[in-house]
Amino acid sequence: MTPEKAKELLKQYGQEHLLKYFDELGEEERAGLLGQIAGIDFKKVSGLFLTASGAAAKDSEEHRYEPLPFTDKKDLSKEEIASLEKKGGEIISNGGFAALTMAGGQGTRLGHNGPKGTYDIGLPGHPSLFEIQCGRLLAASKKFGKTIPWYIMTSRENDRETKEFFKANGFFGYPEEDIKFFVQNMLPMVAFDGKIVLDRKDHVKEGADGHGGVFAALKSSGCYADMLKRGVKWIFIGGIDNVLLKLCDPLLVGFAAAYGAKIAAKSLVKRDAREGVGVFCRRDGKPYVIEYTEISEEMADARREDGSFLYGDAHVLCNLFSIESIGAILDSGDGLPYHVAKKKTQFVDEDGTVTVPEKPNAYKFEAFIFDAFEYFGDIAILRVDRESEFAPVKNREGSDSPETARLMYEENQRRENEQR
Repeated sequence: MTPEKAKELLKQYGQEHLLKYFDELGEEERAGLLGQIAGIDFKKVSGLFLTASGAAAKDSEEHRYEPLPFTDKKDLSKEEIASLEKKGGEIISNGGFAALTMAGGQGTRLGHNGPKGTYDIGLPGHPSLFEIQCGRLLAASKKFGKTIPWYIMTSRENDRETKEFFKANGFFGYPEEDIKFFVQNMLPMVAFDGKIVLDRKDHVKEGADGHGGVFAALKSSGCYADMLKRGVKWIFIGGIDNVLLKLCDPLLVGFAAAYGAKIAAKSLVKRDAREGVGVFCRRDGKPYVIEYTEISEEMADARREDGSFLYGDAHVLCNLFSIESIGAILDSGDGLPYHVAKKKTQFVDEDGTVTVPEKPNAYKFEAFIFDAFEYFGDIAILRVDRESEFAPVKNREGSDSPETARLMYEENQRRENEQR
C-alpha cells in the first residue's frame, strides 16, 4: 500500500490520524505502519464500533435458558466405553481425525519470556507444554497406525519463535509434514470516540480476535483446505495450557459419531456456584455457553433434586467439530458474533505523547468458539473427571499454577501406571 492510497482509505472511514506522524518515521517504520493499515478491514471495524457503542441495548435482550443434556462418563459401562472407543479408533485409523492446538499466547503471566507453549512446568526431563501435547499425539498415532495431522494456531507475536522452537527440537519426533502452523487474525482496538488506537507513532494497537477466530483463520491460511484434502472428518480443538488435555481421545470421537451430532465437547462439573467458568445450557432452544460474568445468581445456584447444579457443566475448551460443521460455520456469511470488552491501553495523544490511561479507554473485540454452537440444533456433551483431564497453567502461583498442574500431572501418571 502506498501512502497516497492509505490516506484515501483512511479519509473514507475517518481514521486519518493513523498517518499523522508518518513524516517523522523512518523507512522501516513507515513500511510497518502501511502494512498494518493494508491489513485492516475498516468496514468491519466500523460496524464493530457501532455495535459496541450500542451494547447496552443488546444486553437487555431477554432469552429463554434451559439445562442441556449430558452423558457422564462414570455412568457408561466398560462394554459401552469399549464399543465407543472402538468406533472412534476406526475413524482415527482411517485418517478421519485431526488435532488443533490454540497456542497464540505468551507466557508473560507466568514470568516466562516466550510463547506459552514453550513453558516448562518442572516435570522430570523438563518437557515444554508443546512437548507434552506432542508426546500424546505420537503415542496415539502409533496406537492407531496413522499419523494424526496437527494444526497449531499461533499469533503474529509468537509465530516465528514457535516455529523456531519446533525446528530446534526436531519437531519432538513428529513428522514435520504433518504439523501445520497458522496465524490467528488480529483486530485493532478502537477508542471510545471511534478512533482506531495508535499506541505508537508507527503502530496500530491490535489484539487477537479470540478463540472463535479459529475458523476464519483456518480458511484464510489454507489449513481448512488441507483438512479436506486429507479426508479429515473430525477435528478436536483445545488449548495449549491444559497439561492433562487429551488431544486424541477415541472415546470422545466415538461418542460424537454414535450420538449423531455434528459437534461435541467435554465438560467438567463446576467446583461451586461462583467458579469463573462458562457453563453449557440451551438458549432459545440452541446449544450455548453462558459466561460466568453473564449468568444470573438464580441460574448459578439452581440445583436438581439430588443437589447437583442444574447448570453445572463447565466449558473448558475441549471441543470436537465435524468437518461439515466447520464448513457450515464458514459458509454462514456473517461469521461468529464479536464480544466487546473495555480495556486500558496506551495511546498517542494529540501532542504526540504516549499516554497510559488510568481507566479503560478502548474497545477490544473477540469472538468465542462456543458461539458456533448456536449454528446447530444439538451438541453431544461428555462429562469427564476434572482430576484426569483438566490441569490448566494460567497463574504464576496459587490455583491453576505450574505447581498445581505438575502435581495433578504426576498423580495422573501414577494412576495410569497402576492401571496398566
